Amino acid sequence: MRVLGIDPGLTRCGTAIVEGAPGRQVRALHIGVLRTATDLPIEQRLAQVSAGLQALVEEFEPEALAIERVFSQHNVRSAMGTAQAAAMGLLIAGQRGLPVALHTPTEVKAAVTGSGRADKAQVTSMVTRILRLEAAPRPADAADALAIAICQIWRGGAQQKIARALAAAR
Repeated sequence: MRVLGIDPGLTRCGTAIVEGAPGRQVRALHIGVLRTATDLPIEQRLAQVSAGLQALVEEFEPEALAIERVFSQHNVRSAMGTAQAAAMGLLIAGQRGLPVALHTPTEVKAAVTGSGRADKAQVTSMVTRILRLEAAPRPADAADALAIAICQIWRGGAQQKIARALAAAR
């Protein structure tokens, strides 16, 4: 499976393309960050994020998108920008008929480190080891996007099976 992992943000949107299967070695095909200038109007910033994500989908043809779930943050302005950037990924997936998985930060941390309370340094260290990278991905947004994609590859199939079983039981 090939997954586009997105750590949404307006100033820095982490992106990663990871390929693999549960129980097998995963590999990174792309590690990056889409950046937008803070002095641009919001619509231009979102257009840049959208264009960058579209280019990745066209180049790498992922089978699914995995996006960090936006949840309550103390800074409402920051949460809004994060949600708007996430919406660009959701829109592109909808336009292309690609499935989307939303993973909480705790879920992603648990998938790659074994602990939902891991800090950014631990996540980055484990992502580096899992993918057998020579150097830790920088900035943290890129490492987070890798972790989100790995989480989807390792856990996404099981979550989909559970959801189908629950739906069938109703």
